[in-house]
Amino acid sequence: MTGVLTTLVDILSQPAILVAMIALIGLIAQRKNLSDTMKGTTKTFVGFLVIAAGAGILEIALIPFGAMFEEAFNVAGVVPNNEAIVALALTEYGSSTALIMFFGMIVNVFIARFTRFKYIFLTGHHALYMACMLAVIMAVAGFTTIPQIAAGAVALGIIMTLSPAIVQPFMRKLTGNDNVALGHFSAVGYALSGLVGKAVGGKEPTSTEKINFPKGLGFLRDSTVSIALTMVVMYFIVAIAAGPAFIEANLSDGTNFLVFSLIQAGNFAAGVFVILAGVRLVLAEIVPAFKGISTKLVPNAKPALDVPIVFTFAPNAVLIGFFSSFAGGLFSMIFMALAGSTIILPGVVPHFFTGAAAGVFGNATGGVKGAVAGSFVNGIIISFLPVFLLPVLGDLGFANTTFSDADFGVSGIFFGSLANFAGPIAIVISLIVILVLMAIPFRKKEKTA
Repeated sequence: MTGVLTTLVDILSQPAILVAMIALIGLIAQRKNLSDTMKGTTKTFVGFLVIAAGAGILEIALIPFGAMFEEAFNVAGVVPNNEAIVALALTEYGSSTALIMFFGMIVNVFIARFTRFKYIFLTGHHALYMACMLAVIMAVAGFTTIPQIAAGAVALGIIMTLSPAIVQPFMRKLTGNDNVALGHFSAVGYALSGLVGKAVGGKEPTSTEKINFPKGLGFLRDSTVSIALTMVVMYFIVAIAAGPAFIEANLSDGTNFLVFSLIQAGNFAAGVFVILAGVRLVLAEIVPAFKGISTKLVPNAKPALDVPIVFTFAPNAVLIGFFSSFAGGLFSMIFMALAGSTIILPGVVPHFFTGAAAGVFGNATGGVKGAVAGSFVNGIIISFLPVFLLPVLGDLGFANTTFSDADFGVSGIFFGSLANFAGPIAIVISLIVILVLMAIPFRKKEKTA
C-alpha cells in the first residue's frame, strides 16, 4: 500500500506528467489521429520540463543571494519555504497527505463538472503542498484518520477550484481571452495586486513593457539584457556587503566572490529565458488539447496552470514585481522587529515567483505604478500571513520555516480558526456551506429597456 501511494504521489505531484496526461485525454476525446496525439502530448510534456528546468536554474541562483543577504544584514527568523516545511511534515503525515491529494483532485473535477466554477487545477506540486498543510491542520483539529482524509480532500478540492476563480478576472484582462486559468496558490496576492493596480494606475497607465529608455540605453528594451544587468548590480551590492571571506568560504568554493556573483546573476537571467521558452511551447499545445476535456468531459472547463505561464505577458513587470515584493518583505521584517513579534525573513524564492506574477497583474491593471504598488502589497501579505498561520500548525509551527504563499496562509488560518472555535464540527459545517454556495447557479441580471 505504501509503495502504491508513493508511486501515486510521484505521478500526481509532477506537473509535466499530469498535464501531459490531460493533453493526451483531451486529444483522444477529440479523436485526433495518432500523429497529432503523440505530438501534442510529447510537446506538452517536454514544455513543462523546460519550465521546471528554468525554475530550477532560478532557484539555484537565488539561494546564495538569500544566504548573502542574511550574512550582510545579520538577520535571523522564520524563513517561509514550501519545500522545507513539506519535507518536515511528510515524515509524520505522508500517507494522509497522499490520499488527501488523490481524492482532492477528484473533488476538484466533480466541482468543475457540476458547478459554475469550471477550473481544473493542474499544478501538481502545489496540490501536494496544500494537501500536506490540510493533513496537519485536520489532525491538529482533532479528526481521526478517515474523517481527516475526507475533510482534507473536500477542502483541497474547494481550494483548487476557488483559487483560480479568484484571479480569473485579471487573467482575462491579461490574456485577452478566457481559455487559460492560473493554478498557483497565491491567488489572493495576485488579485489584490490587480485591484491595487487598478486603484493607483490612473486613466492611461504606462505599461512596464513600454518604458521609454534614452537611445543610448535602448538595449534595456531587451528583457533578457535588462534582467541580467539588473541582477548583476543587485548581486554585487549584496556580495560586497556580505564580504568576500564569507562567500568564498561558504558559497563559491573558493571562486572570487565577484566572479561567483556575476555567474549567479547570469544564471538568473538564463532561468527566466528558459521559463519563457517553455511557457510558449506549452501554451501552443495545452490550450487546443484541453478543448477535448472542455467539450466532452467537463464542459467549458479551463486548465489552471503554474505561475510562469503569465511571465511571457510582461517580462519587465516580472523583474519590477520581484524587487517590489522583496521590498515589501523587508518593510514587514523591520516592522515585526520593532513590534517585537515573530520575524518572517523575506524568502527570495517565494518573493520572486509570487512577486513577479503580482507585478504582471498589477501592470495589467495599472501599468508601472500598478506593478510596483501591487507587488509591494503582495510582499507585505506573504510576510504577515505566516505570522498568523504558525499557531494553527501544532508542533510544526515551531519549526524555523513555514508555508510561504498567500493562499496557504488564508486557507490555513481559516480552517485553523474554525477548529479553535468549535473543533472538527465547525470545519465540517463550513465545508458543507461552501459546497452548497458553490452549487448555486449564478445568473447575470438581464438589462431592462
